[in-house]
Amino acid sequence: MTNEAPLHNHFIRQIVAEDRASGKHGGAVATRFPPEPNGYLHIGHAKSICLNFGIAEEFGGRCNLRFDDTNPTKEDIEYVESIQQDVRWLGFEWNELRHASDYFEVFYRCAEKLIRDGKAFVCDLSAEEVRAYRGTLTEAGRNSPFRDRSVEENLDLLQRMRAGEFPDGARTVRVKIDMSSGNINLRDPAIYRIRHVEHQNTGNAWCIYPMYDYAHCISDAVEGITHSLCTLEFEDHRPLYEWCLREIDLPNHPELVAGLAERGLGAQPSTPQQIEFSRLNLDFTVMSKRKLMTLVEEKLVDGWDDPRMPTLSGVRRRGFPPRAIRLLCERIGVTKQNSVIEFSVLEGCVREELDANAARRLAVIDPLKLVIDNLPEGHGETLTFSNHPKNEAFGTRAVPFSRELWIEREDFMEVPPKGFHRLVPGGEVRLRGVGIVKCERLEKDADGTVTAVHCSLDAETRPGLAGADRKVKGTIHWVSAAHAVAAEIRLYDRLFNVADPDDDSDGKTYRDHLNPDSKRVVQGWVEPAAAGAAAETAFQFERLGFFVADRYDHSAGKPVFNRAVTLRDSWAKAGKG
Repeated sequence: MTNEAPLHNHFIRQIVAEDRASGKHGGAVATRFPPEPNGYLHIGHAKSICLNFGIAEEFGGRCNLRFDDTNPTKEDIEYVESIQQDVRWLGFEWNELRHASDYFEVFYRCAEKLIRDGKAFVCDLSAEEVRAYRGTLTEAGRNSPFRDRSVEENLDLLQRMRAGEFPDGARTVRVKIDMSSGNINLRDPAIYRIRHVEHQNTGNAWCIYPMYDYAHCISDAVEGITHSLCTLEFEDHRPLYEWCLREIDLPNHPELVAGLAERGLGAQPSTPQQIEFSRLNLDFTVMSKRKLMTLVEEKLVDGWDDPRMPTLSGVRRRGFPPRAIRLLCERIGVTKQNSVIEFSVLEGCVREELDANAARRLAVIDPLKLVIDNLPEGHGETLTFSNHPKNEAFGTRAVPFSRELWIEREDFMEVPPKGFHRLVPGGEVRLRGVGIVKCERLEKDADGTVTAVHCSLDAETRPGLAGADRKVKGTIHWVSAAHAVAAEIRLYDRLFNVADPDDDSDGKTYRDHLNPDSKRVVQGWVEPAAAGAAAETAFQFERLGFFVADRYDHSAGKPVFNRAVTLRDSWAKAGKG
């Protein structure tokens, strides 16, 4: 069973459909997902992944995975590998795997063309001086004193930059647009800077690296991308994107991309269109890579794939199924309106998906011994339980039953409040799949804590017998103490205890809002059919929530389960959400 959401129409889908119908881009659809390998992908990236790959698939097009590896000071092969895993985990496969660094020579040739055309120059201003010359939102900038260098001098300096003659920060290459523009992105932006840093893909072949805005649009054009889909923060950058494409004009200058075909990177250069959409923002979460990196480096979490992290590897380890992430992305839609989605909406998608597709198992996470005194010592039998109450296709399983059981401690109260319908002294409750038991007496330790509940079983209420339909108000679950397997149970909750951890108006930072109860580890007991499951197998532990066998730590001999979500929104119930 699946819960794939029906496709809802949205403005990007409409644009692409209209472009195909009109024959724009030759009727082709080509997209790309261009992550920077400077950290792990988070759930906000999932919207872009689903949109780019989904649009390409829907319209019979292609989607490349392209690493924006233009800043080697922050990039690592670990991130490259994790991003590929995440995309595939979400259920997508790229047409081609590309890197911006595949086109470093093309970028360089394009810079030479811009200089020869009088559209770019080498600037000696320092970063601080550039900021001073740039102006403000209300004041125009000033031209660099190096803006009118000759073409010959600029080409000479560019070649010497490439050769490694100058130190970091000594010079940049800037394009000549308009220092009085109301859009600061057009005030002669830099397209190259000097960085004497080894690159994770090209080694020490280069010591000048292109800026994102410059490299991105050329990469799109080289790959024949038709629709460059990006988030709203790049809307103000679109004029620069279009300026570079227009001035470089790759489709009419094939010599600039010469040599790519022999490396298997050939494509018909295009003039792509950039289209912006709102990002996916969740409350009770931070999405800044810088802040997520800090959480990892300061060991405030247990790594990038900590199940409390909003990274895709984190939610995967938590037990969120990929279909639930895709379901969320389709349901929230694609608009140009920034908004914050409630975390409970994501949890609702997870519950919906797991409710349909997770088998049921018995487990106890806060055990209390229950002894059925009117069964003989050593009594044992095997019961048959359905694996899924809503889907017979899941089949059945054998569940061991014995005289001594573990039940949830919260299912017994010696002094119950009004409305408590589980086990109490002298009271009755139905044991799931067994029959009705009555509490006859208690065992306590020296501190007065109940250590065992002794009960009698009404044999006439066993399944299939005449008394099986006798009514009692409560039903509780259990596991056989003689057969259950001890398991480490990790109870995860939201990492932050406020809806907007980024809000520092009260003088506090996101670190101050970390939820101290976001992780609790207990020893529980699970039935053998759960213990023997493969890693990443999801179950509903009846009456407790949805759990997953940990991706790395779980084994049949030492099971480890992570709670994905509770059965209901516990935050809303507690008035927190």
